[in-house]
Amino acid sequence: MNTKNLELPSYLEKGESVTKTLAAIKEREVVLEVKQLSKTFDSTKGPVTALNDVSFKTHRREFVTVIGPSGCGKSTLIRILAGLETQTHGEVLLDGKAVSGPGPDRGMVFQGYTLFPWLTVKKNVMFGLSCQGKTRATAESEAMQWVDLVGLEKFANAYPDQLSGGMKQRVAIARSLAAQPRILLMDEPFGALDAQTRVRMQEYLMEIWRNIDITILFITHDLDEAILLADRILVLKAHPGEIQEVIEVPVPRPRSSEQLLSPEFLATRQRLEELIHPPLDNDDTKPNMFRMVNVDDDVEPLL
Repeated sequence: MNTKNLELPSYLEKGESVTKTLAAIKEREVVLEVKQLSKTFDSTKGPVTALNDVSFKTHRREFVTVIGPSGCGKSTLIRILAGLETQTHGEVLLDGKAVSGPGPDRGMVFQGYTLFPWLTVKKNVMFGLSCQGKTRATAESEAMQWVDLVGLEKFANAYPDQLSGGMKQRVAIARSLAAQPRILLMDEPFGALDAQTRVRMQEYLMEIWRNIDITILFITHDLDEAILLADRILVLKAHPGEIQEVIEVPVPRPRSSEQLLSPEFLATRQRLEELIHPPLDNDDTKPNMFRMVNVDDDVEPLL
């Protein structure tokens, strides 16, 4: 498979500022390299290939989103990168070293709230620091810096059940970053949030990313979210999961929700729609429908 960046359609032309930003990213060192990664699961019907020949590189302080249709292997990919699953073929290199299991060099934030319910916000963030052998005083001091960074210093002594969904995810992000990993892996972390909270969390995440030395690989099914956050978007196709296209996002930074209607944003979204939701070309793929109401009782009457 050709794994280089594919040429963008003419309607996704990048402005000068975006071109300079992307060129600067490519000059930075490679943090994560995935080489010909494949994953096959055994099932009652035989082997099922979830990922096939996936290759890409992520540079320092780059924000990469991964998107694709249901069943394309997004979560399998990120679990392999985190060391929670093993690949069938290929390799994952972090700073040139093979990933063979979980490690503090990779932070992980899941869609579900994975906080310890019996620990306060501060102690949840302290947990990983204490496991690294730091003294209580040092762990507490460092944890409070991260709690402050995500804007939850007033809730440091609150318990998870006293927090909103967005606040819980901010704690999860702080806990993951406290160990100062090289890369932060996020598996649809805002998928369970309501629309307004999701927008606020996207803004929080971009602000955090701007202010610390972290590379982010972010799994999402939301097209707008993928464009809003990313420098590059890896588009996977399903059955098996393969890289279909790599899109360099032409929307200039700094980003905000106000750009959702910009020409660059809308053109990128259209391209993602074409890749992920292609038009049906076979009548056999359409659902079999039968009418259960009176023929004259039409919700879409002809005028």
